Amino acid sequence: MHIPDGFLDLKTVVTTGIVSAGGLGASIYRVKKIFKARTIAIMGVLAALIFALQMINFSIPGGTSGHLLGGALSSIVAGPAAGSIILSVVLIVQALIFNDGGITALGANIFNMAIIGVLSSYLVYYLIRKISKSKVNFYIAIAVASWFSVVLASFFAALELGISGTYEMAVTLKAMVLVHMVIGVGEAIITTAIIAFVDRIRPDLILTNERSL
Repeated sequence: MHIPDGFLDLKTVVTTGIVSAGGLGASIYRVKKIFKARTIAIMGVLAALIFALQMINFSIPGGTSGHLLGGALSSIVAGPAAGSIILSVVLIVQALIFNDGGITALGANIFNMAIIGVLSSYLVYYLIRKISKSKVNFYIAIAVASWFSVVLASFFAALELGISGTYEMAVTLKAMVLVHMVIGVGEAIITTAIIAFVDRIRPDLILTNERSL
């Protein structure tokens, strides 16, 4: 889902860059308002964990592979504002050091994964959790939110490629979304397993259980 350089036209690069900068700025402002040393420590641990997990690919049918996005993991544990910062940092490091995603496409990649992926996952999680506070519903909310975040992020990535004229819109949307519907299953399994483990041994580390973020 990391869009490389040269795949987006100027208007898409500029638009997504401006929106991403605004979204990241708002997230930083929000986190500063609720600043606690523990929050920053958890953000650092999550950033390192997501960065490491994104380096691990899992195979899916059709001869392709996927990896963890981390939007739901970061937003459910640390909140959507902190989650956007975490994913943005991971994406910036990947682009600048590992050439994973283009520099000119950084705004688009942050928009797709660190803004859309994070905020959509938290919204889905929040709405499902409103139905019931049971443990089963907690895990269902995590899984559904994780899957949805990957599919929606891929939809926007495909939309940007189609608008830029890189590929034909209908073909790109179908290819990207269908593949990431499968990848989203892996995302849901991994994210649910990690958060379930944390919830069992250190539930206090799931900051969204403490307050509305």
